[in-house]
Amino acid sequence: MVHIQAKISEPIELLVPKQQHEPPVSENNEPLILMKEEHPRIFIKSMYYIQDIPNSLKFIYLRKGVYERIQQALNILPKNLSFILYDGYRPFEVQKHLFTQFLDETKKKHPEYTQEEVLEKTLTFVSYPSTESKYRSPHLTGGAIDLTLGDLEGNELNLGTVFDAMDVKSATRYFELHPKENGEALKNRRILYNSMIAVGFTNYSEEWWHYDYGNVTWARRVGAPVCIYGAIEADVHDNIIKGYRYI
Repeated sequence: MVHIQAKISEPIELLVPKQQHEPPVSENNEPLILMKEEHPRIFIKSMYYIQDIPNSLKFIYLRKGVYERIQQALNILPKNLSFILYDGYRPFEVQKHLFTQFLDETKKKHPEYTQEEVLEKTLTFVSYPSTESKYRSPHLTGGAIDLTLGDLEGNELNLGTVFDAMDVKSATRYFELHPKENGEALKNRRILYNSMIAVGFTNYSEEWWHYDYGNVTWARRVGAPVCIYGAIEADVHDNIIKGYRYI
């Protein structure tokens, strides 16, 4: 543990996926776990529920393996810091809404873009809403989590951008390349990254807040022959999951 904590502030390394093809799914039927603020250093801020997006979830749900690794990462995190969870499992309807929203925002922000360029830019920040293995959205599996660092009161620290910012500064290593621009964000991104990577997560390089375990994108990055989490279809009522099935 001492050795891991000594590495918490090391630079964020440039990682290249170990395989480009999509590994097959070998669903292990791990359950979704309701993540509560049962730990004094875990805070829930379900962003899409706060934004009043239809069918969004009031709480954070994660696969059991992801839930356990968050607890492990918390043990590595400096004792004066906390995790603030933004999103975990994401219903298909929410994924579809976000994709359309980001697509429209990109069109307005870049009227000079071709249709193909708009799509490419949108896909940088939000996955295509699909349950097909080739295009499966990471959050549909329960194996992706969006989070940030906070203090012991649950106040967000400076990570350089807000959550979901469609900005070049959202790239995880942006401040590694521009260290004088925001030293505090650089330090905090390193802490978040190293604590999550140490327990088996992988990071999406374009979003400092997004981490994966067990899903297709995780398997591709680490070179796993299969991924253990496929898509989940949930029955959502009053912004709470009442039941779900593996698809």
